[in-house]
Amino acid sequence: MTPPEIDLRSDTITRPTPEMLAAMAHASLGDDSRDGDPTVERLEDLAARRCGKAAGLFLPSGTMANLVAILAHTGRAGEVLMEATSHTLTSELGGIGALAGLFTRPLPGHRGAPDFDALRAALRRPGIGRSNVGTALIQLETSHNHAGGAVLPLSLMAAVRSLSLQHNVPVHVDGARLFNAATALGVGVDVIAQHADSVNFCISKGLSAPIGSLLCGTTEFIEQARGYRRMVGGAMRQAGPMAAAGILAIEKMSARLGEDHATARQLATGLAALDPSLVDPAAIETNIVRIDVSKSPLDAETWERKLGAVGIRVGAYGAQKQLRLVTHRHVDAAGIDRVLDEVRKMLQR
Repeated sequence: MTPPEIDLRSDTITRPTPEMLAAMAHASLGDDSRDGDPTVERLEDLAARRCGKAAGLFLPSGTMANLVAILAHTGRAGEVLMEATSHTLTSELGGIGALAGLFTRPLPGHRGAPDFDALRAALRRPGIGRSNVGTALIQLETSHNHAGGAVLPLSLMAAVRSLSLQHNVPVHVDGARLFNAATALGVGVDVIAQHADSVNFCISKGLSAPIGSLLCGTTEFIEQARGYRRMVGGAMRQAGPMAAAGILAIEKMSARLGEDHATARQLATGLAALDPSLVDPAAIETNIVRIDVSKSPLDAETWERKLGAVGIRVGAYGAQKQLRLVTHRHVDAAGIDRVLDEVRKMLQR
């Protein structure tokens, strides 16, 4: 019998639970874009309360949530400061420039955390200086995808927040995996979100809902964001079923993310035992394991192909020198043992 496929390309492949599917089947079908839908409104209120914010907005994706947040904060004017390997700069197809019409200033950083001195030096009060573009927004990311799921220290976020208030510049947090970051820190998501004017998180990654992200902030900000959501084509009609799954994602699935972190550490520890150059287990904070194959006899594309041939799907990144493996609820400890066994056999061959 062929063993079941193990897909570690992303936690976006998580499927709705039976409870989610039942809730979706019986959800309201109001027009969220016209009169509003009660299930969507419940989801938005739940997300806002969890994040310690006044209001929330349901959007189709995290990329759109970031774009809408940036538009609502800036009005398409000024410069946005963010760490150089942030998701918005590396994986959102330049929407911040092409669609929001904004300048960006990539900042040096370490494990996704922007260098504070560099940020402070780059920050300018809006409209100050005839030869300079004022800073319109500071954006942070936690957990940080490119940095292998690294979590921003709360002390850094507090320092950035203090600096932003001094300069009257808003802070937005791209928290696609916000609940993973909170789990790693052992705090509620509101403890992270308190250091920002707005925050978004995804419910279709490790939280298992089929689609959607939530953007949270002040009532006035969300009113602005709702208009920009329509502008970029994100207003949804019968969104109740998706929202019903989202409610359960927040209420129930967020509590089990520690299990995914444990399997990620198991994976990293096992890989390091096979070849210490592949990964540093001490660097694994959440559910993302980035493997460095630059010293391996096989490039990343070959790893991807050979593991795929035995039913293990992984993703090659970074000019064939890295792999990204993401753990989730469909891969248990036994599944990780199988992955490690196949890697061992591949390296021996």
